[in-house]
Amino acid sequence: MAVSATTSPLAGLSRRLVQDGIIDEEAVVTAVKEARKKKIGLVPYLVTETNSDPRRIAIAASHEFGVPLMDIDVLELDLDAVKAVSQKLISKHQTLPLMLRGKRMFLGVSDPTNLAAIDEIKFQTGCRIDPVVVEQDKLQALVTKALEAIDTSMSSFDEDDFDLESLEISGGEEELEDDANADDVEDAPVVRFVNKILLDAIKRGASDIHFEPYEKMFRVRTRLDGVLTQVASPPTALANKVCARLKVMSRMDIAERRVPQDGRIKMKLSKNRAIDFRVNTCPTLFGEKIVLRILDPSSAKLGIDALGYEPEQKELYMNALARPHGMILVTGPTGSGKTVSLYTGLNILNTEDRNISTAEDPAEINLPGINQVNVNAKIGLTFASSLRAFLRQDPDVIMVGEIRDLETAEIGIKAAQTGHLVLSTLHTNDAPSTLTRLVDMGVKGYAIASTVTLIIAQRLARKLCDHCKEIRDIPNEALLQEGFTEQEIDAGLKVFGPVGCKLCNEGYKGRIGVFQVMPISETTQRIIMEGGNAVQLADQARAEGVPGLRATGLKKVKDGLTGLEEINRVTIE
Repeated sequence: MAVSATTSPLAGLSRRLVQDGIIDEEAVVTAVKEARKKKIGLVPYLVTETNSDPRRIAIAASHEFGVPLMDIDVLELDLDAVKAVSQKLISKHQTLPLMLRGKRMFLGVSDPTNLAAIDEIKFQTGCRIDPVVVEQDKLQALVTKALEAIDTSMSSFDEDDFDLESLEISGGEEELEDDANADDVEDAPVVRFVNKILLDAIKRGASDIHFEPYEKMFRVRTRLDGVLTQVASPPTALANKVCARLKVMSRMDIAERRVPQDGRIKMKLSKNRAIDFRVNTCPTLFGEKIVLRILDPSSAKLGIDALGYEPEQKELYMNALARPHGMILVTGPTGSGKTVSLYTGLNILNTEDRNISTAEDPAEINLPGINQVNVNAKIGLTFASSLRAFLRQDPDVIMVGEIRDLETAEIGIKAAQTGHLVLSTLHTNDAPSTLTRLVDMGVKGYAIASTVTLIIAQRLARKLCDHCKEIRDIPNEALLQEGFTEQEIDAGLKVFGPVGCKLCNEGYKGRIGVFQVMPISETTQRIIMEGGNAVQLADQARAEGVPGLRATGLKKVKDGLTGLEEINRVTIE
């Protein structure tokens, strides 16, 4: 029933719905009253309670207010845009950020008159908000999907969503119980402070948290994208209480302060999301320093494409993983992403028809379908003894957390020689020096040549923020000195640098791998057996077209993924 604007008491969207024959006047008046009672919007009420057509309502709203209409079925979910708004606001208003372009956010709404949502999101983000009308049922489904997606992300929650005193925490696999020791340290301010530090580190995407006591200061630092920054400086009087609280959480002996201890914390943030922390204490002059490593279970499931391999490097790694036997070695300093590279390979190999076993110190990421062993030298469970046990359990794939000694190296090589695929890590600077390191350990050259199939050396470089990076004006002479070729410069080489905005950390957001992937050719095998050194191996790799870490890093700069100063930080000429 159509009504005239002069006789109808309705206005805005409700009047338009009546005029377009979507709902009669009496029903819409009732709907407005009921929606107010239930404290929900008119459009969600009409769709859920009166079974009104969400498509027709969206078209009417678009025409009435001159707001564009979008079919979100064809839109890919932009998690970066979603994470810019707190989960609380998204849930409260049932709106969803669809796209973020600089300081302009396109916000999906079913009712453009929801000014409270637009104003609150504008205030929180500092962005200009452009509403886009979408169908209520599709919007509700996408909001649920988006919240589930960011619920499993490391850096997507609002601290206000949590009660800092009553987070669900367990030490390792066992629940944290209130015992006599715990009562001594669980005063509310310390509990809140520790929980807030942990939550803030997760939110920012940090990899480590350092609690460091000194004579006249106590500081807390987090490692974000590979760089340590101070985040708090509590009173020195709190140092012992904070230390005791962390030791209780990780089920350590709080009375033992003379020797290092290891522990683990599991913090449950929601139904679908729990974060693990690996905890280590070390006695120093003025108390115990405690370092927490934040373990992200989702990092093993990123997929090989997300790690930063160049196409030819990815193909070499995939070919090596497809071989039934041989040894793949990943090398680099601590914190260079070796574990994630190995777990990514294991995730690819993790099928029902393979028996996969790993020996780690400790197992950082739990992967269902893989038999993981934590080595414990105190009880005789070493890498070598674990490997011997694996070989008696009909393995297809074996992963050794790290080759530290001759015994482990020899058993791993024997496993690779007898029809098993072996993956492991080693601490060396580049791929060629990995081979000479094995020789230095005492492994025979012919054994290395016949088993090692691929070596991956890697570093992690910070990625430039896509929203604020800018082109740097660098003289051609300087670019040539850095390692770029004249052809690249003449072709219009653009070098970007960091700026900094609300969406990043001083111009950087996330990290990307810089790799040297070196297959072992017949010529390389011959050099190894003849006792060649790392320089000869590096020359041969170059002759075979294997780019070094520096060359791969410069390619990332050329592609605009990172800055030149960042590549200079993680690689050398």
